[in-house]
Amino acid sequence: MSAPTVTSVTAASPAARAGLAVGDELLSIDGQEPRDVIDFQRLSDAGDLSVLVRRAGAPLPRVVRVGKDAGEPLGVEVSSAVFDRIRTCDNHCAFCFIYQLPKGMRRSLYLKDDDYRLSFLYGNFTTLTRFTELDAERILTERLGPLFVSIHSTDPELRARMLRNPKGATSLRWLEVLLEGGIEVHGQIVVCPGVNDGAALEDTLAGILDRYSGLSSVGAVPLGLSRYSNEAEMRPHTLEEAECVLDTIGQWQGLFKKALGHRMVYAADEYYLLAGRDLPSARSYDGYPQHENGIGMARAFADAFTHPASDGPGGVRHGFFASVDAAPAEGYRAPRLPSAPAGADGRPITILTGTYGARVLAPLLAAHPRQDVEVRAVENQFFGGNIGVAGLLTGEDLARALETVPAGSRCLVPDACLNEGRFLDGLTLADLPRPIEVVPTEGASLRRAIDGTSFRPVCGS
Repeated sequence: MSAPTVTSVTAASPAARAGLAVGDELLSIDGQEPRDVIDFQRLSDAGDLSVLVRRAGAPLPRVVRVGKDAGEPLGVEVSSAVFDRIRTCDNHCAFCFIYQLPKGMRRSLYLKDDDYRLSFLYGNFTTLTRFTELDAERILTERLGPLFVSIHSTDPELRARMLRNPKGATSLRWLEVLLEGGIEVHGQIVVCPGVNDGAALEDTLAGILDRYSGLSSVGAVPLGLSRYSNEAEMRPHTLEEAECVLDTIGQWQGLFKKALGHRMVYAADEYYLLAGRDLPSARSYDGYPQHENGIGMARAFADAFTHPASDGPGGVRHGFFASVDAAPAEGYRAPRLPSAPAGADGRPITILTGTYGARVLAPLLAAHPRQDVEVRAVENQFFGGNIGVAGLLTGEDLARALETVPAGSRCLVPDACLNEGRFLDGLTLADLPRPIEVVPTEGASLRRAIDGTSFRPVCGS
């Protein structure tokens, strides 16, 4: 197990007063070795700490006494969220997007986790196939929630077949344990055409009502398929299949509402875009419990764009790989880049986004007073397939699209496609052929950027 390494120290904090410095390894706090930032936060929350520190160049570790009040922040940031080994996934799902990545990308993107801690910290979905009694005891004792669980099917045989893991037939028993213990859990069903849709989806929703009615919400999301998939069984939804999923979800929302008092299951925004149907109202999402899973995001975006002063759902989704590359413990909730004031300079504006985002933006911009704002749907040639979300846009595809934008235009890009200043293909803002402005993936922020009343992240060169 590696020790947490200090990456920054807040001025005048207890850590700074005690002499802790960037690069220090924190071997233990009050005699306990933290396994992850969850432990680290719990231990460092106490008053007057005794920290065993290993400093580069020092012959031996030394004990540092940190004077602080209980609950007072220690004042350090550490290098990663997990200090022992991340629990990797031993499933082999045909629909897993990790298996659909091209070769040659940075190594961290190929990490396939099934770790409940990353579920708690970042909103990653876990199948519970590597879950243990000790994990359940810790979650129940420390009240670690919300958690996010991949369900896919409540039929044991079908779930095991989808996960390509016999443990998939039994691992949902842990979901019952968590729910009985009062832990907030949100579920997800990746709907694969011809596999777990149709009657199988009906059976899954019936199983949720029967055995997992304590779930806070369930999201039904479509299979994402890149051109690198080698799974013959996997294919995109047809229009009719997307309509069928929406009809099924609508019917079951009524049943859940009657039985439980809330709709429970919600369809991903992509289904409405695929089927060409109007987005549901904000009220239909019951407070947007799966906003960061791309469910209700389009409605919240549209409402915030139209009424930028109104309060929208919390949290900001920052792409599929938000938790890799030593992302902060706040995950998708963390700010991404520093800000600089944006001014209205009169130049025309071009917004570059994914094909799904362009469908949402087009009617909003048509109703906007400015007539010099254009939205361009950037085709995702890097991944290909049916990939159309902004969070999977790459620098390569954006660079190609930017070549055709008139020289005098301001170019706006959603921050969902960036992680620590890099696109998924490893390119940075400096690699693009012209300066761009990175705007938070949220309707009010885009509206203010267009109107010249916002603060926009610094970007481009």
